Amino acid sequence: MPVVEKRIGVFLCHCGSNIAGVVDIDTVMEEIKDLPGVAHVEDYKYVCSKPGQQIVKDCINEHRLERIVIAACSPRMHEVTFRQTMREAGLNPFLLEIANIREHDSWIHSDDPEAATEKAVDLVRMAIARARLLEPLEEPVVDIKKSTLIVGAGIAGISAALDLANAGFKVYLVEKEPSIGGKMSQWDKTFPTLDCSSCILTPRMAEVGSHPNIELLTMAEVEKVDGYVGNFTVTVKQQPRYVDVDACTSCGDCSDICPVDIPAEFDANLGYRKAIYIPFAQAVPSAYLLDMENCLGVDAVRCGKCKDACEAEAINYDDREKSIEIEVGTIIVATGFDLFDATLKEEYGYGDFLNVVNIGEIERMLNAAGPTQGHVVRPSDLQEPKKIVYIQCVGSRDERTNRYCSRICCMTAIKQARMIRDKTGAEIWLFYIDLRTFGKGYEEFYESTAEAGVTFIRGRVGQILEDEKTKKLIVRGEDTLLSKPIELENVDLVVLSTGVVPSVKAKKIGNVLNLSISPDGFLMEAHPKLRPVDSFNDGVFVAGMAQGPKDIPDTVAQAKAAAAGAMALMGKGKITVEPYYSVVDEDKCAGCQVCVSVCPYNAVTINERGKAQVNPAQCKGCGTCTSTCASGAIRSQHYTDGQIAAMITEYLSAHE
Repeated sequence: MPVVEKRIGVFLCHCGSNIAGVVDIDTVMEEIKDLPGVAHVEDYKYVCSKPGQQIVKDCINEHRLERIVIAACSPRMHEVTFRQTMREAGLNPFLLEIANIREHDSWIHSDDPEAATEKAVDLVRMAIARARLLEPLEEPVVDIKKSTLIVGAGIAGISAALDLANAGFKVYLVEKEPSIGGKMSQWDKTFPTLDCSSCILTPRMAEVGSHPNIELLTMAEVEKVDGYVGNFTVTVKQQPRYVDVDACTSCGDCSDICPVDIPAEFDANLGYRKAIYIPFAQAVPSAYLLDMENCLGVDAVRCGKCKDACEAEAINYDDREKSIEIEVGTIIVATGFDLFDATLKEEYGYGDFLNVVNIGEIERMLNAAGPTQGHVVRPSDLQEPKKIVYIQCVGSRDERTNRYCSRICCMTAIKQARMIRDKTGAEIWLFYIDLRTFGKGYEEFYESTAEAGVTFIRGRVGQILEDEKTKKLIVRGEDTLLSKPIELENVDLVVLSTGVVPSVKAKKIGNVLNLSISPDGFLMEAHPKLRPVDSFNDGVFVAGMAQGPKDIPDTVAQAKAAAAGAMALMGKGKITVEPYYSVVDEDKCAGCQVCVSVCPYNAVTINERGKAQVNPAQCKGCGTCTSTCASGAIRSQHYTDGQIAAMITEYLSAHE
């Protein structure tokens, strides 16, 4: 019986001049119009527009088209758009193939229109070859649990948690540290308004701690995530606190009697804390914790004083690590950032010279509740510095460390310089490559800071030296505006504007959730413009500094977007998932379990008959199992061997 060719419609998009300015659209149309199965060919300036979509729908009905090929931009941009167009025209949305003749052709071959046109013809021919073999697919429907896991409780995690909880959804907020608040709780003031950071943050922290829809898990980390969108099973490991959070009254009697003094991490190791302590006054939960590694002992012979002093009987030396399993429908990753390790820039002497510090340490000095009660001092002698130098882009915009801009460093340095200048009248010099004052009111703040007496020098600092006796510093650099070297002597304090780097927690949770990592180490979003908070893993969102450098307003905005994305999924109750999953022919399956071991999404299991089975909602259609199955029992839907082979054969036959 002869094979009946499918009626294929091909639509070529000019994309304004993005494609048509390089590719000869008329030549492409002429080359493909007589290919087997092609029933109609049409071009339009913007096929993705409403009029363009209407043209596609009209042609489907008029020419009885059964398969559609769109030659335009990346499917990441408009595949969903054209699927919906096909639904509205009565066609199965998966009978669609997109030939990327913009990113894969016109954009990268703009200097050679003839070659670009030839390549466009090849790409469209191959798309038509695959379209002939496309099969209609049905999208599986899955239920969604109405609860969310948020990893990280800085300002991003807090904002997302409150939005979701106030909308009536259950939230599990997991934080590695003893208190929520993140880096913002350590910072003194926010730019450009110089609002008190704690005054903004702590009311929201308290709201999180008392909200009936938020279950707070501090000193905890996500160890394992199983399942798929709408049905995640999460295993959380929680470290022992040795203090009952509910029983502790935060009276401080235990800390007052503790004989141990160790550097306080919250104060950037500039101050000291006890072995039993509360990180800061406004901490949530408002309860002490015992640092067992530095505790002298948990019995009366060695110490045990804290337990004797606790009238609330909140201290429990027998507390143990807990493993908690929770079920959620969506996940938001908001793991924040770390400051760049300035010891990697040896020319600046950080870690060797006492009076070279970073912006995080200055923040704790400026804070009235910090180790120096709001006074910036020289670490060598605790005296007030009279001459201060800031060095920008330490660990950012640097070929040897990180090439990206950290965004917040310029404004943080300007803010600190302004505050120090206003408090002390110190002589302040600020070396910069380019000042990036990108936000609302930022440029005006910079200008007023310059008018207040802070000296801005455009140029890099190449070397810092120290006078061993006085601990004074010599800063050698270059003024690129004047094209001459500059040397500043008798400098009391050098502040390194250290950039931001991805949190260690972000990399770990990225591995647990199978999230993509961008070249700079931050978690990668599904699309930088259209899906900036979605990940490639359905139901998992990223927010704040976990996704990339940004200031507080942008962090909060992104957290709200992630919360809205989670709400949109959970509000439906049920969702459809893409049918790009693998299917198993049990008659061929040998039960060798190789597919189980190689699946990066844990989507393949062995059923009661000893055969492989694939969870459609969990499978991402990556094809790893298909390529490793020795018996050929697994087939990837929508990307079959036959479809891929047809594309290769079409290309080779055109170039014989």
